[in-house]
Amino acid sequence: MDKLTALASFVRAADLGSFSSAAKQLGISQPAVSQHVRSLEDSLGARLFNRTTRRLALTEAGERYFTQAKDIVERLRDADLSVQSEEAQMSGSLAIGLPMGFAENVLSDFLIAFKKEHPCLLLEISISDLFVDVMAERLDVAIRLGEIRDDRLIVKRIGLSQRCLVASPDYLNRRGRPEKPEDLTGHDYLLYKNISTGHQVPLVGRCGSRVFIDITPTMIINNSAMLRNAAIQGLGIGLYNRWMIAPYLEAGSLEEVLPGWCYPPHPVHAVYPSNRFVPLKVRRFVDQLTRFMRDTGAVNLQAEEKYLASDLWRV
Repeated sequence: MDKLTALASFVRAADLGSFSSAAKQLGISQPAVSQHVRSLEDSLGARLFNRTTRRLALTEAGERYFTQAKDIVERLRDADLSVQSEEAQMSGSLAIGLPMGFAENVLSDFLIAFKKEHPCLLLEISISDLFVDVMAERLDVAIRLGEIRDDRLIVKRIGLSQRCLVASPDYLNRRGRPEKPEDLTGHDYLLYKNISTGHQVPLVGRCGSRVFIDITPTMIINNSAMLRNAAIQGLGIGLYNRWMIAPYLEAGSLEEVLPGWCYPPHPVHAVYPSNRFVPLKVRRFVDQLTRFMRDTGAVNLQAEEKYLASDLWRV
């Protein structure tokens, strides 16, 4: 038995849940994949799959074995890639995870330009405002906003995204413009569900003074684009990354609230699995993305030292 071939058949079948699907991707017959897995089970003295007419499911032993086997197969693939030409390394697929508002407002043009520059590269882009497990979803790279607490990941800071409070002129004309942070308590607030500060707004004044204001949400939404639209429609005051609402501020459909006070900026990171060789296509994507975001002003480097020296950036 060729152990590496058997491992590749097992890992692909486990990933796809089917011997026939694994065979198609591997370019061999379904009976060959089945035989590889059977030979592997015989050599181990353990059953790796529960087989039924409808589905293929890992046994408890198969689950344990899959974790190690998958790592071996991926490391072998990465070793092969490391000695290939640059053209070969910039081919295949690149699985990218992006926050929804970020993808829509900042990265659309960049992704199109990156694809044009690397036509042999298949970009598999997953867009979601929900937390996505990079390892479980088998992403090559993801963009994350906020603090990262995952020692399984390599984390590269891209910069800091400026944030501000905004509302529509119509809302502010009806309800009044807050003149000091404490005035926020009397207003309707549009709250992003996953924000770490909950029902408090931390603000920093121009002289460095800090306040934490309790607010009353009128809507709690886990989608940044919908939250922005709610503000445009006059439903209340909300917190947004400046790159997300800059065109609306310029057009006058949104107005900055308490411009003398700022919300602590949002760290922006690129993250990728730490247990793997980092392919050239991942490194190039992150490097080009970092330059693009800094050149376009989507992230700010000048505020980094000030905020990273304090605990303000953690909110």
